Amino acid sequence: MITKVLIAYGTTNGSTARIAETVADVLGKEGLTAEALPARTVESVSGYDAVVVGGGLYAGRWHKDARRFVRRHRADLAGRPVWLFSSGPLDPSASERDMPPVFGVKRAMDRVDAEGHITFGGCLLEGARGRVARMILRSGKGGDFRDFARIEDWARSVAADLTAAGVSR
Repeated sequence: MITKVLIAYGTTNGSTARIAETVADVLGKEGLTAEALPARTVESVSGYDAVVVGGGLYAGRWHKDARRFVRRHRADLAGRPVWLFSSGPLDPSASERDMPPVFGVKRAMDRVDAEGHITFGGCLLEGARGRVARMILRSGKGGDFRDFARIEDWARSVAADLTAAGVSR
């Protein structure tokens, strides 16, 4: 029976962390035990029945902590239900249409036989760390494009899939 879900994430400025925390909150409301943790801090997935891995997109690449997490825990993830998400487009495109996973995410999906992937809009606000982030903000292309209603709907669909698979409530 699936009862405990890990949401591991890679983030630079906290936007993806907020998405992961929202996913954990929704899963909790749906009767699961869910925990959102920075991917780099997770030493083992053995205490979890299912895993969600999220990472910010930077120049078309998934956050290094998310990539490393999948690589490091690949064997253990392959035996569990796994979903992946990306966050990143700094425009409304992620809410307007389904976006295919970038190459590195597609490779991660194949490695762990993931149940699915979704891309959410990103968030880049004043004060963000990193030279490229500051350049983007100076060009006027920052903002918050996360669609929390869509994130919550997706998390509920993950919970429903887990429930259909025999989750204990």
